[in-house]
Amino acid sequence: MGEINQYPEHIPVLRDAFVEAIVTDPDGSYVDCTFGRGGHSRELLARLSEKGRLLAFDRDPEAVAEGERLARQDSRFAIAHADFAQLGEILDERGWSQVNGIGFDLGVSSPQVDNAERGFSFQKNGPLDMRMDVDSGKPLSQLLERISESELADIIYRFGDERYSRSIAKSMLQAKHDGKLNSTADLENVCFHAVPKKARHGGAHPATRTFQALRIWVNEEMDQIDAGLSAAMAHLKPGGHLAVISFHSGEDRRIRDLIESEVKPCKCPPQLPMCVCGKLPSMRWLQKKPVRPSESEVSANPRSRSSLMRVAQRLTAAESKKQAGYTGASL
Repeated sequence: MGEINQYPEHIPVLRDAFVEAIVTDPDGSYVDCTFGRGGHSRELLARLSEKGRLLAFDRDPEAVAEGERLARQDSRFAIAHADFAQLGEILDERGWSQVNGIGFDLGVSSPQVDNAERGFSFQKNGPLDMRMDVDSGKPLSQLLERISESELADIIYRFGDERYSRSIAKSMLQAKHDGKLNSTADLENVCFHAVPKKARHGGAHPATRTFQALRIWVNEEMDQIDAGLSAAMAHLKPGGHLAVISFHSGEDRRIRDLIESEVKPCKCPPQLPMCVCGKLPSMRWLQKKPVRPSESEVSANPRSRSSLMRVAQRLTAAESKKQAGYTGASL
């Protein structure tokens, strides 16, 4: 072991709660679906025995390079350069059809935000990129070439909960037409002046929600969440745990609904005394009410302020049948 953390400034969000939620057997096999810079993975490895195994995923080549350094130092660890949509396929290829625990830490990592060249932050001037994997997909600048005002406003509203989405979208496309939207500094300036004066000060920066929404759009993050969580729940052993950290209400609602669809899959009419559709629950909630960071964690790591973690467990066959007895009646 004895590896050196190359990114000591990167503080993993809800680290202890995340690891405790996932690890049920130190000899088991686990998956960290968002390696980032390895904060959660290193703590997971610290909780595992010599028999334990950990596989990590990341789309970011820089994160994968850091993971490969860790893999050379710890034989219990391996990393795959892949996105959530490939989770099920890669687990099957590696013979990991059933694992003890799977965790997701969604969003963007601190090193990504702090690197101006990645284009994630309105606080650092950089190109209009925002791709998690710089070797694939199209940067934001290209995606903005062929999009209507209504489509862009819908993206900003749906993925950012931005109330001034229409005004921001109109201003963005006008600035692009005028040749004045070429960098993250330009985008920040557009967002700032597109909202009413009363909304420019006193709360989050006016560009916060728009940058978040555009990043989610560029990286197809909602589709990735759908595919990744579905694969994760299907690959858990009975009794295995799933933990998911998110950072905004749209992600959290998506996660809640996806897991809830496996907790209560029954679609029978509520007037029926019991379920007759035959859809058995496969999961149960361990933490349906999201776990939030403590005041001390937020003080030490302000970026953790908006984090939410939900935790669920895979049911055994017997538990699934028993729970199905009241699932239909409870709808």
